[in-house]
Amino acid sequence: MERGAADSYAARLRKATHRARTTLRRSGVDYFRGDGSDWIALAGLLLTVPAIAWGTILMPVWCAPAALVLPIVAGGLLLRPASLLSLYAAAALALIVESLVLGPYTEGPARVTPGTVLVVAACGFFGLLIAQFRARVGVPWRRGGTMLFDLRERIRVQSALPRLPQGWHREMALRPAGGQSFSGDFVVAARTSGGRTLEVVLTDVSGKGMDAASRALLLSGAFGGLLGSLPPHGFLPAANAYLLRQDWDEGFATSVHLVLDLDSGDYELLSAGHLPALQLHAGTGRWEEKAAEGPLLGVYEGAQFDPVKGTLRPGDVLMLFTDGLVEANDRDIAEGMDRLTGEADRYVATGFEGAAWHLIEAVAKDVNDDRALLLLRRES
Repeated sequence: MERGAADSYAARLRKATHRARTTLRRSGVDYFRGDGSDWIALAGLLLTVPAIAWGTILMPVWCAPAALVLPIVAGGLLLRPASLLSLYAAAALALIVESLVLGPYTEGPARVTPGTVLVVAACGFFGLLIAQFRARVGVPWRRGGTMLFDLRERIRVQSALPRLPQGWHREMALRPAGGQSFSGDFVVAARTSGGRTLEVVLTDVSGKGMDAASRALLLSGAFGGLLGSLPPHGFLPAANAYLLRQDWDEGFATSVHLVLDLDSGDYELLSAGHLPALQLHAGTGRWEEKAAEGPLLGVYEGAQFDPVKGTLRPGDVLMLFTDGLVEANDRDIAEGMDRLTGEADRYVATGFEGAAWHLIEAVAKDVNDDRALLLLRRES
Protein backbone atom coordinates (compact mmCIF):
# COMPACT_ATOMS: atom_id res chain seq x y z
CA MET A 1 0.00 0.00 0.00
CA GLU A 2 2.77 2.41 0.94
CA ARG A 3 4.62 1.65 -2.30
CA GLY A 4 1.46 2.19 -4.36
CA ALA A 5 0.81 5.48 -2.62
CA ALA A 6 4.39 6.57 -3.27
CA ASP A 7 4.09 5.69 -6.97
CA SER A 8 0.79 7.57 -7.19
CA TYR A 9 2.33 10.61 -5.53
CA ALA A 10 5.35 10.51 -7.89
CA ALA A 11 3.02 10.25 -10.91
CA ARG A 12 0.99 13.26 -9.76
CA LEU A 13 4.19 15.20 -9.16
CA ARG A 14 5.45 14.41 -12.67
CA LYS A 15 2.13 15.51 -14.19
CA ALA A 16 2.16 18.73 -12.20
CA THR A 17 5.74 19.43 -13.23
CA HIS A 18 4.89 18.72 -16.87
CA ARG A 19 1.90 21.08 -16.74
CA ALA A 20 4.03 23.82 -15.16
CA ARG A 21 6.73 23.44 -17.81
CA THR A 22 4.18 23.48 -20.62
CA THR A 23 2.49 26.59 -19.24
CA LEU A 24 5.82 28.36 -18.80
CA ARG A 25 6.93 27.45 -22.32
CA ARG A 26 3.67 28.64 -23.85
CA SER A 27 3.87 31.88 -21.90
CA GLY A 28 7.40 32.46 -23.15
CA VAL A 29 6.42 31.79 -26.75
CA ASP A 30 3.38 34.07 -26.48
CA TYR A 31 5.52 36.80 -24.95
CA PHE A 32 8.07 36.55 -27.74
CA ARG A 33 5.31 36.79 -30.34
CA GLY A 34 3.73 39.73 -28.57
CA ASP A 35 0.57 37.84 -27.62
CA GLY A 36 1.31 37.35 -23.95
CA SER A 37 1.11 39.66 -20.96
CA ASP A 38 3.91 42.12 -20.29
CA TRP A 39 3.69 41.86 -16.50
CA ILE A 40 7.06 40.11 -16.25
CA ALA A 41 8.82 42.98 -18.04
CA LEU A 42 6.84 45.53 -16.03
CA ALA A 43 7.75 43.88 -12.74
CA GLY A 44 11.43 43.75 -13.69
CA LEU A 45 11.53 47.41 -14.72
CA LEU A 46 9.61 48.52 -11.63
CA LEU A 47 12.28 46.84 -9.50
CA THR A 48 15.06 48.68 -11.32
CA VAL A 49 13.54 52.08 -10.49
CA PRO A 50 14.08 51.90 -6.67
CA ALA A 51 17.46 50.23 -7.26
CA ILE A 52 18.58 53.18 -9.39
CA ALA A 53 17.13 55.65 -6.88
CA TRP A 54 18.98 53.91 -4.04
CA GLY A 55 22.23 54.03 -6.00
CA THR A 56 21.72 57.72 -6.72
CA ILE A 57 21.17 58.51 -3.05
CA LEU A 58 24.27 56.56 -1.98
CA MET A 59 26.61 57.56 -4.83
CA PRO A 60 25.09 60.47 -6.78
CA VAL A 61 28.36 61.15 -8.62
CA TRP A 62 28.53 57.64 -10.08
CA CYS A 63 24.78 57.02 -10.41
CA ALA A 64 23.31 60.29 -11.66
CA PRO A 65 19.59 61.05 -11.25
CA ALA A 66 19.25 61.00 -15.05
CA ALA A 67 19.95 57.24 -14.93
CA LEU A 68 16.20 56.78 -14.54
CA VAL A 69 15.91 57.18 -18.32
CA LEU A 70 17.29 53.63 -18.69
CA PRO A 71 14.17 51.77 -17.47
CA ILE A 72 12.00 54.35 -19.24
CA VAL A 73 13.66 53.71 -22.60
CA ALA A 74 13.47 49.95 -22.05
CA GLY A 75 9.80 50.31 -21.10
CA GLY A 76 9.07 52.17 -24.33
CA LEU A 77 10.35 49.13 -26.23
CA LEU A 78 8.86 46.40 -24.05
CA LEU A 79 5.62 47.58 -22.49
CA ARG A 80 2.15 48.43 -23.62
CA PRO A 81 1.00 52.05 -23.15
CA ALA A 82 -1.14 51.25 -20.08
CA SER A 83 1.73 49.45 -18.32
CA LEU A 84 4.12 52.21 -19.34
CA LEU A 85 2.16 54.77 -17.32
CA SER A 86 2.74 52.74 -14.16
CA LEU A 87 6.48 52.76 -14.83
CA TYR A 88 6.40 56.53 -15.39
CA ALA A 89 4.62 57.05 -12.09
CA ALA A 90 7.30 55.02 -10.30
CA ALA A 91 10.07 57.03 -12.01
CA ALA A 92 8.40 60.33 -11.04
CA LEU A 93 8.13 59.17 -7.44
CA ALA A 94 11.82 58.18 -7.48
CA LEU A 95 12.79 61.66 -8.70
CA ILE A 96 10.78 63.26 -5.89
CA VAL A 97 12.44 61.03 -3.28
CA GLU A 98 15.91 61.73 -4.70
CA SER A 99 15.24 65.47 -4.69
CA LEU A 100 14.07 65.42 -1.06
CA VAL A 101 16.98 63.29 0.19
CA LEU A 102 19.78 64.98 -1.77
CA GLY A 103 18.47 68.48 -1.19
CA PRO A 104 18.07 71.48 -3.53
CA TYR A 105 20.18 71.42 -6.69
CA THR A 106 21.56 74.87 -5.81
CA GLU A 107 23.45 73.43 -2.83
CA GLY A 108 25.80 71.11 -4.72
CA PRO A 109 26.49 68.95 -7.78
CA ALA A 110 24.98 65.58 -8.70
CA ARG A 111 21.45 66.47 -7.64
CA VAL A 112 18.06 66.51 -9.27
CA THR A 113 17.98 69.60 -11.47
CA PRO A 114 15.23 70.95 -13.73
CA GLY A 115 17.31 69.68 -16.66
CA THR A 116 17.22 66.16 -15.21
CA VAL A 117 13.43 66.33 -14.96
CA LEU A 118 13.17 67.57 -18.55
CA VAL A 119 15.43 64.79 -19.89
CA VAL A 120 13.48 62.07 -18.06
CA ALA A 121 10.16 63.58 -19.17
CA ALA A 122 11.30 63.86 -22.80
CA CYS A 123 12.44 60.21 -22.87
CA GLY A 124 9.14 59.20 -21.34
CA PHE A 125 7.20 61.14 -23.96
CA PHE A 126 9.03 59.55 -26.88
CA GLY A 127 8.78 56.12 -25.26
CA LEU A 128 5.02 56.55 -24.99
CA LEU A 129 4.80 57.53 -28.67
CA ILE A 130 6.74 54.41 -29.64
CA ALA A 131 4.53 52.20 -27.46
CA GLN A 132 1.35 53.69 -28.92
CA PHE A 133 2.67 53.20 -32.46
CA ARG A 134 3.45 49.55 -31.75
CA ALA A 135 0.01 49.05 -30.20
CA ARG A 136 -1.63 50.63 -33.24
CA VAL A 137 0.33 48.55 -35.73
CA GLY A 138 -0.13 45.41 -33.67
CA VAL A 139 3.49 44.27 -34.07
CA PRO A 140 5.57 44.45 -30.87
CA TRP A 141 9.25 45.18 -31.13
CA ARG A 142 10.08 41.62 -30.10
CA ARG A 143 8.33 40.35 -33.21
CA GLY A 144 8.85 43.23 -35.63
CA GLY A 145 12.44 42.39 -36.56
CA THR A 146 11.58 38.70 -36.88
CA MET A 147 8.68 39.52 -39.18
CA LEU A 148 10.83 41.69 -41.46
CA PHE A 149 13.48 39.00 -41.58
CA ASP A 150 10.81 36.45 -42.49
CA LEU A 151 9.48 38.69 -45.28
CA ARG A 152 12.96 39.14 -46.70
CA GLU A 153 13.60 35.39 -46.64
CA ARG A 154 10.27 34.69 -48.36
CA ILE A 155 11.18 37.05 -51.20
CA ARG A 156 14.61 35.42 -51.47
CA VAL A 157 13.16 31.89 -51.54
CA GLN A 158 10.53 32.83 -54.11
CA SER A 159 13.27 34.31 -56.31
CA ALA A 160 15.32 31.10 -56.28
CA LEU A 161 15.68 29.43 -59.66
CA PRO A 162 14.88 25.73 -59.98
CA ARG A 163 17.59 23.20 -60.79
CA LEU A 164 18.17 22.71 -64.48
CA PRO A 165 19.20 19.52 -66.27
CA GLN A 166 22.77 18.86 -67.30
CA GLY A 167 23.89 21.16 -70.08
CA TRP A 168 22.39 24.33 -68.62
CA HIS A 169 23.83 26.98 -66.32
CA ARG A 170 21.69 29.62 -64.55
CA GLU A 171 22.46 32.50 -62.20
CA MET A 172 20.43 35.19 -60.52
CA ALA A 173 21.69 38.30 -58.70
CA LEU A 174 19.56 40.91 -56.96
CA ARG A 175 20.77 44.18 -55.43
CA PRO A 176 18.21 46.45 -53.69
CA ALA A 177 18.57 50.23 -53.78
CA GLY A 178 20.64 51.88 -51.08
CA GLY A 179 21.98 48.62 -49.68
CA GLN A 180 18.60 47.72 -48.18
CA SER A 181 17.32 44.19 -47.68
CA PHE A 182 14.13 44.67 -49.67
CA SER A 183 13.72 45.22 -53.37
CA GLY A 184 11.03 46.10 -55.88
CA ASP A 185 12.60 43.65 -58.35
CA PHE A 186 11.78 39.97 -58.02
CA VAL A 187 11.84 36.70 -59.94
CA VAL A 188 9.43 33.77 -59.92
CA ALA A 189 10.34 30.60 -61.78
CA ALA A 190 9.05 27.08 -62.27
CA ARG A 191 9.62 24.02 -64.42
CA THR A 192 6.43 23.06 -66.21
CA SER A 193 5.28 20.51 -68.79
CA GLY A 194 6.72 17.69 -66.75
CA GLY A 195 9.99 19.52 -66.18
CA ARG A 196 10.71 19.99 -69.85
CA THR A 197 9.93 23.74 -69.89
CA LEU A 198 11.47 26.48 -67.76
CA GLU A 199 9.25 29.49 -67.14
CA VAL A 200 10.82 32.57 -65.56
CA VAL A 201 9.20 35.93 -64.83
CA LEU A 202 11.38 38.93 -63.96
CA THR A 203 9.35 41.88 -62.65
CA ASP A 204 10.24 45.45 -61.76
CA VAL A 205 7.62 47.07 -59.51
CA SER A 206 7.27 50.85 -59.67
CA GLY A 207 9.24 52.54 -56.90
CA LYS A 208 12.34 51.17 -55.22
CA GLY A 209 13.62 49.74 -51.98
CA MET A 210 11.23 49.65 -49.02
CA ASP A 211 8.60 51.70 -50.89
CA ALA A 212 8.14 48.92 -53.44
CA ALA A 213 8.96 45.94 -51.20
CA SER A 214 5.45 45.36 -49.84
CA ARG A 215 3.94 45.41 -53.32
CA ALA A 216 6.74 43.20 -54.64
CA LEU A 217 6.03 40.64 -51.89
CA LEU A 218 2.32 40.60 -52.71
CA LEU A 219 2.94 40.34 -56.45
CA SER A 220 5.60 37.66 -56.13
CA GLY A 221 3.16 35.45 -54.25
CA ALA A 222 0.39 36.08 -56.78
CA PHE A 223 2.66 35.62 -59.80
CA GLY A 224 4.11 32.44 -58.31
CA GLY A 225 0.59 31.05 -58.06
CA LEU A 226 -0.25 32.01 -61.64
CA LEU A 227 2.98 30.70 -63.16
CA GLY A 228 2.47 27.18 -64.39
CA SER A 229 -1.26 27.29 -63.65
CA LEU A 230 -2.02 29.05 -66.94
CA PRO A 231 -0.82 28.57 -70.51
CA PRO A 232 2.29 30.69 -71.15
CA HIS A 233 0.42 33.24 -73.26
CA GLY A 234 -2.18 33.65 -70.53
CA PHE A 235 0.19 34.63 -67.74
CA LEU A 236 0.77 38.33 -68.49
CA PRO A 237 -2.94 39.06 -69.22
CA ALA A 238 -3.84 37.46 -65.88
CA ALA A 239 -1.07 39.39 -64.10
CA ASN A 240 -2.28 42.61 -65.70
CA ALA A 241 -5.85 41.96 -64.54
CA TYR A 242 -4.59 41.24 -61.02
CA LEU A 243 -2.74 44.56 -60.81
CA LEU A 244 -5.76 46.46 -62.10
CA ARG A 245 -7.92 44.93 -59.33
CA GLN A 246 -5.53 46.22 -56.65
CA ASP A 247 -6.27 49.84 -57.64
CA TRP A 248 -2.94 51.09 -56.27
CA ASP A 249 -2.00 54.76 -56.66
CA GLU A 250 1.40 53.68 -58.02
CA GLY A 251 0.49 50.23 -59.19
CA PHE A 252 2.21 49.63 -62.50
CA ALA A 253 5.06 47.22 -63.11
CA THR A 254 7.21 45.98 -65.97
CA SER A 255 7.68 42.27 -66.49
CA VAL A 256 9.32 39.84 -68.90
CA HIS A 257 8.21 36.22 -69.19
CA LEU A 258 10.63 33.62 -70.56
CA VAL A 259 9.33 30.24 -71.74
CA LEU A 260 12.30 27.99 -72.54
CA ASP A 261 12.24 24.44 -73.90
CA LEU A 262 15.13 22.76 -72.09
CA ASP A 263 15.38 19.98 -74.68
CA SER A 264 15.58 22.01 -77.88
CA GLY A 265 16.68 25.42 -76.56
CA ASP A 266 13.75 27.15 -78.29
CA TYR A 267 12.20 29.97 -76.29
CA GLU A 268 9.57 32.68 -76.33
CA LEU A 269 9.81 36.06 -74.63
CA LEU A 270 6.70 37.99 -73.67
CA SER A 271 7.19 41.50 -72.35
CA ALA A 272 5.04 43.97 -70.43
CA GLY A 273 6.90 47.23 -71.01
CA HIS A 274 10.18 45.61 -69.99
CA LEU A 275 13.64 46.13 -71.42
CA PRO A 276 14.81 43.84 -74.24
CA ALA A 277 16.70 40.70 -73.37
CA LEU A 278 20.22 40.18 -74.66
CA GLN A 279 21.36 36.98 -76.37
CA LEU A 280 24.98 36.12 -77.07
CA HIS A 281 25.41 33.98 -80.18
CA ALA A 282 28.42 31.77 -79.57
CA GLY A 283 29.00 31.27 -83.28
CA THR A 284 29.50 34.97 -84.05
CA GLY A 285 30.37 36.33 -80.61
CA ARG A 286 27.77 39.08 -81.03
CA TRP A 287 24.95 40.17 -78.75
CA GLU A 288 21.41 40.48 -80.11
CA GLU A 289 18.53 42.38 -78.54
CA LYS A 290 15.33 40.35 -78.19
CA ALA A 291 12.52 42.84 -77.76
CA ALA A 292 8.89 41.73 -77.37
CA GLU A 293 5.93 44.12 -77.56
CA GLY A 294 3.53 44.77 -74.73
CA PRO A 295 2.28 47.57 -72.42
CA LEU A 296 3.04 48.03 -68.74
CA LEU A 297 1.18 45.85 -66.27
CA GLY A 298 -1.63 47.57 -64.39
CA VAL A 299 -2.27 50.40 -66.87
CA TYR A 300 -5.32 49.36 -68.89
CA GLU A 301 -7.56 46.37 -69.49
CA GLY A 302 -7.43 44.13 -72.53
CA ALA A 303 -3.68 44.54 -73.04
CA GLN A 304 -2.09 42.35 -75.71
CA PHE A 305 1.38 40.89 -75.37
CA ASP A 306 3.12 39.73 -78.56
CA PRO A 307 5.98 37.25 -78.13
CA VAL A 308 9.36 37.15 -79.78
CA LYS A 309 10.98 33.78 -80.47
CA GLY A 310 14.55 32.58 -80.43
CA THR A 311 16.79 29.58 -79.87
CA LEU A 312 19.67 29.03 -77.46
CA ARG A 313 22.27 26.89 -79.14
CA PRO A 314 25.28 25.35 -77.37
CA GLY A 315 27.45 28.17 -75.98
CA ASP A 316 24.70 30.81 -76.27
CA VAL A 317 23.81 33.07 -73.34
CA LEU A 318 20.58 34.90 -72.53
CA MET A 319 20.43 37.80 -70.07
CA LEU A 320 17.29 39.32 -68.54
CA PHE A 321 17.67 42.41 -66.36
CA THR A 322 15.87 45.43 -64.92
CA ASP A 323 16.42 49.09 -65.82
CA GLY A 324 18.45 49.83 -62.69
CA LEU A 325 21.30 47.86 -64.24
CA VAL A 326 21.59 49.88 -67.46
CA GLU A 327 19.85 53.19 -66.83
CA ALA A 328 21.41 56.14 -65.00
CA ASN A 329 21.16 59.93 -64.94
CA ASP A 330 24.43 60.36 -66.82
CA ARG A 331 23.75 57.81 -69.61
CA ASP A 332 20.88 56.45 -71.64
CA ILE A 333 19.71 52.85 -71.77
CA ALA A 334 21.49 52.04 -75.05
CA GLU A 335 24.83 53.12 -73.61
CA GLY A 336 24.15 51.11 -70.45
CA MET A 337 23.36 47.98 -72.47
CA ASP A 338 26.58 48.41 -74.46
CA ARG A 339 28.51 48.66 -71.24
CA LEU A 340 26.79 45.55 -69.88
CA THR A 341 27.60 43.46 -72.96
CA GLY A 342 31.17 44.73 -72.96
CA GLU A 343 31.64 43.56 -69.37
CA ALA A 344 29.84 40.27 -70.09
CA ASP A 345 32.32 39.47 -72.89
CA ARG A 346 34.98 39.06 -70.21
CA TYR A 347 33.23 35.91 -68.95
CA VAL A 348 32.88 34.06 -72.24
CA ALA A 349 36.06 32.08 -71.65
CA THR A 350 35.08 31.10 -68.08
CA GLY A 351 31.56 29.95 -68.95
CA PHE A 352 29.92 32.79 -67.00
CA GLU A 353 30.49 31.11 -63.63
CA GLY A 354 29.67 33.70 -60.95
CA ALA A 355 29.16 36.37 -63.60
CA ALA A 356 25.75 37.73 -62.51
CA TRP A 357 26.90 39.26 -59.23
CA HIS A 358 30.15 40.58 -60.72
CA LEU A 359 28.34 42.18 -63.65
CA ILE A 360 26.12 44.18 -61.30
CA GLU A 361 29.21 45.25 -59.37
CA ALA A 362 30.95 46.29 -62.57
CA VAL A 363 28.22 48.28 -64.31
CA ALA A 364 25.84 49.45 -61.56
CA LYS A 365 27.57 49.25 -58.20
CA ASP A 366 26.63 52.69 -56.88
CA VAL A 367 23.28 53.13 -58.63
CA ASN A 368 20.48 54.16 -56.26
CA ASP A 369 17.96 51.80 -57.80
CA ASP A 370 16.97 48.16 -57.55
CA ARG A 371 19.02 45.96 -59.87
CA ALA A 372 18.36 42.40 -60.96
CA LEU A 373 20.13 40.19 -63.49
CA LEU A 374 19.17 36.72 -64.66
CA LEU A 375 21.66 34.78 -66.77
CA LEU A 376 21.06 31.51 -68.66
CA ARG A 377 23.72 29.67 -70.63
CA ARG A 378 23.46 26.55 -72.71
CA GLU A 379 26.73 24.76 -72.25
CA SER A 380 28.72 23.54 -75.22
